[in-house]
Amino acid sequence: MTDTANGTTTLGVLVGSLRRESLNAALARALPALAPGGTRIVPLPSIGDFPLYDADVQARGFPAPVSRMAEAMRAVEGVVIVSPEYNYSIPGGLKNAIDWISRLPDQPFAGKPIAIQSASPGAIGGARMQYHLRQTMVFLDALVLNRPEVMIGNAHVRIDPAGDVITDATTRDFVAKQLAAFVAFVRKNSS
Repeated sequence: MTDTANGTTTLGVLVGSLRRESLNAALARALPALAPGGTRIVPLPSIGDFPLYDADVQARGFPAPVSRMAEAMRAVEGVVIVSPEYNYSIPGGLKNAIDWISRLPDQPFAGKPIAIQSASPGAIGGARMQYHLRQTMVFLDALVLNRPEVMIGNAHVRIDPAGDVITDATTRDFVAKQLAAFVAFVRKNSS
């Protein structure tokens, strides 16, 4: 939440990859260092603990990891989703998490500002995943930042997963510009 005493905006980062050394997880961990002043970026819980979505399980109650994620999402003003592209689309783990979260009462995506980032060793940097994710977010009534888009192609030469840093200065600057635009978007939609 925005701390009205000092004007700090808190953003949560949802990572669509389960692998610790993934380029996208490293990108997510690099974001706090690129955030504009007055912004705090915190990791959201892992999607790795979510069971596969099953309406029979839901009928017995929402699993604790789903409830924890929802609480964490509600506690931040905006969410940055950082995810790879699998088979031209959204990774199964991320889609599963979205399916669970979307079924909660007081659905956390509704009205929530969302920014999307992706990184890939390939040339187009996860663009197809982003377009599918945008479609999903429209259905969930999320407020998705349109521009600038962050799709980092050839990410294996631009991001160091061992050091959690973006090593390419142009990429680092572009990601910082998106974060600044997203903070302005969040603040505009919070007032």
